[in-house]
Amino acid sequence: MQRLEFTAECSARADLFLSERTQLTRSAVKKLADADMVWLNGVNAKAGAAVKSGDKVEILIPDPVPIKAKAEDIPIDILYEDDDIAVVNKPQGMTVHAGAGNFEGTLVNALLYRLRSLSGINGELRPGIVHRIDKETSGLLVVAKNDAAHLSLSKQIAEKTAKREYLALLEGVLKEDSGTIVTQMGRDPKNRLRQAVLPAGEGRRAETEFFVEERFKNNTLARFSLRTGRTHQIRVHAKYIGHPVVGDKVYGYARQRFALEGQLLHAFRLTLTHPKTGERMTFEAPMPETFLHILEIVRKESK
Repeated sequence: MQRLEFTAECSARADLFLSERTQLTRSAVKKLADADMVWLNGVNAKAGAAVKSGDKVEILIPDPVPIKAKAEDIPIDILYEDDDIAVVNKPQGMTVHAGAGNFEGTLVNALLYRLRSLSGINGELRPGIVHRIDKETSGLLVVAKNDAAHLSLSKQIAEKTAKREYLALLEGVLKEDSGTIVTQMGRDPKNRLRQAVLPAGEGRRAETEFFVEERFKNNTLARFSLRTGRTHQIRVHAKYIGHPVVGDKVYGYARQRFALEGQLLHAFRLTLTHPKTGERMTFEAPMPETFLHILEIVRKESK
């Protein structure tokens, strides 16, 4: 078993606090708390316990459970691999891991076939998965091949030393050259399947930097850098500033100009510190053909 200890820098529920720092799900943290494997200032704590700045929070993570997801011979683009990590360029339309009603054809199924080992911290259906991107978003993910690498990468993401950058084609022309979007985010009270910007004091802090790369007649190519990792964060923030991502059928325009299968959002750059060697590493993935094709169209229109 692995015992982890954190000192809180802000107030939060125990399950939220630990899920951000270990990449365990909130339900997984709750199970461990119910089994007396979570402590707050040395005392067993429940998942909903209030954590305050300066508090000492500990969690005992059991040895990984056997991996039971099915290996499938699905082609995937592995950009880098060693004994500890793999970096994958996920195609648009592929789900990262199994979920309700979707247990085949995922990135995890492909990874189980292609890689000899994966960390087991996240359980039977999400082995190796440290962070995720949406099904209809393409681009880079780092995968942990053992538990030590998984914990190191999770810590980097929680402490914001790992950097994730995206390119997106936005609706309309963004006036500002750069900026930072800071809001509270959580489930949309009107639609529980969506995320939304919430009033102050509700939800969780979400922070996104943006930089204009190129302006067109009716669109903007922007680069986004995540400072937090909320579900659908870039897509929600793009909508919030009035420039939703082209092709986004959930947060974008009701009437889409282009017949796309998903949003033009691509995780193109990933920077991290190697869990074993300490080397600072940066990986980049080229834009998908669909993204490049639409860019060509809007560039021609702008001439």
